Amino acid sequence: DEEFDELCFEFGLELDEITSEKDIISKEKGEEKAKGASDVVLYKIDVPANRYDLLCLEGLVRGLQVFKERISLPRFEKIIPAEGEGQRLIITEQTAQIRPHAVAAVLRNITFTKDRYDSFIDLQEKLHQNICRRRALVAIGTHDLDAITGPFTFTAKTPSEIKFKPLNQSQEYTASQIMDLYRTDSHLRHYLHLIENKPCYPVIYDSNGVVLSMPPIINGDHTKISLNTRNVFIECTGTDITKAKIVLDIIVTMFSEYCEKPFTVEAVEVVYPNGKTHIYPELAYRTEKVKPEYINKKVGISETPSSLAKLLTRMCLKSHVTGNGNHIEIEIPPTRADIIHACDIVEDAAIAYGYNNIQMVIPKTYTIANQLPLNKLTELLRLDLAAAGFTEALTFALCSQEDIADKLGTDISATNAVRIANPKTAEFQVARTTLLPGLLKTIAANRKMPLPLKLFEISDIVVKDPNTDVGARNYRHLGAIYYNKSPGFEIIHGLLDRVMQVLEVPPNEENGYTIKAAEGAAFFPGRCAEVFAKGQSIGKLGVVHPDVITKFELTMPCSVLEINIEPFM
Repeated sequence: DEEFDELCFEFGLELDEITSEKDIISKEKGEEKAKGASDVVLYKIDVPANRYDLLCLEGLVRGLQVFKERISLPRFEKIIPAEGEGQRLIITEQTAQIRPHAVAAVLRNITFTKDRYDSFIDLQEKLHQNICRRRALVAIGTHDLDAITGPFTFTAKTPSEIKFKPLNQSQEYTASQIMDLYRTDSHLRHYLHLIENKPCYPVIYDSNGVVLSMPPIINGDHTKISLNTRNVFIECTGTDITKAKIVLDIIVTMFSEYCEKPFTVEAVEVVYPNGKTHIYPELAYRTEKVKPEYINKKVGISETPSSLAKLLTRMCLKSHVTGNGNHIEIEIPPTRADIIHACDIVEDAAIAYGYNNIQMVIPKTYTIANQLPLNKLTELLRLDLAAAGFTEALTFALCSQEDIADKLGTDISATNAVRIANPKTAEFQVARTTLLPGLLKTIAANRKMPLPLKLFEISDIVVKDPNTDVGARNYRHLGAIYYNKSPGFEIIHGLLDRVMQVLEVPPNEENGYTIKAAEGAAFFPGRCAEVFAKGQSIGKLGVVHPDVITKFELTMPCSVLEINIEPFM
């Protein structure tokens, strides 16, 4: 695992976590739901958004093998069939209003296994979410070529004219019925709006009138691919021709390695409404020339031209030195649509060289930085709180709604908390409005430690504020907790006095601080005080209410202090 983590880092990726299906489900939905889920180890890898060629196992493994110099980058080849034997896709003028572009290709004599098939479907899904912008720019359809006969027609018809059996359904529906059918589908309902209110829907037919697909919603059931499919017809329709070409190139370059003749793709002729034709996929190779000194200067290294060419070749950019070492000629393969400018080539050279191997130098510009006053005050207070015998805790800024409301005896609407729109886990639903739950949870996790437990934290809390440009505001709070067999109110009170002493705030009403009896839902009645300083209320201290203690699964009494330190800057 460590070696693989290291390899990913060198290649410019990040091994996010090592987990399993069971772990993921139990984190998101609790351990009950996770019973029976798979224990197989999963690597979660973060891929940069521009590297579409690393979005599936095939491309990732190929990229890493080339990087490790175990294989050289394969050469992708398109095979143009003899006149009249190849497949054709005819685009009619009706599509111009709604989805004008289409490209297509064929993978011949491909061999699928369960894993390859899953990867093939998964890559389409990832591309749909990413470069296809949730199918708005491009939609991909893959079909069993042996179940249909060309030439194919890409046209647009009114919803009532389109009728077919959608993927994995048992009967035929008209296009309008399909829209109603998928309105409740958790996966497909997000794409309906793309064509829903248009007068015509795009549709692809074969020469016998069989519906291949109604992009960008659903494929027909008749052409669905399975593990036994030998010839795959791939079509990408969209509103952006450049993106459609890239998507087609990525799919065919990733999966042509499973064809009988590896890395070959059969071309398809696309006929436009004006009669012009074009052969897809383009699988275009192009060359760029870059000066070695340009790379060295930008990265801050001094490598020889041949060594730079070798570095670039390891990043799937086949390079060699030309013209007495004055230039490096780089061949950009069809898999690397992200190489747009020379600086993209420089970045790859830097990754292959290793960011950690670049020598650090003092910048030419001279600027003097200064610590933010609030952070300076925080740092100084942390030292003094530690010297007072308290241990620092660092807790999450996000927590569950119960933590800041129900468990503390208040209503969620009264907390003025900022909510997360669609939280992944129950633990992270809102931004905290107080440091208290974090400290109580830390104590609950350390119940086995010897008493007394004395913890503190100085961090930000977040509350809604309609007057700021982002609608919320942060306040730097100091929170401290004392947990023992007796509540120890005097210890927390003593800590407050010590904090004021180091802040040089005297204990008086005019220009110092005072405490006054108060009530708080989280505190024991008659054991709560409000702290006033600089003419304003800055927080509370007191003994925690027994109900709150039980809700956080604790058994001993405790007292807490929480104040806002911003007025003391």
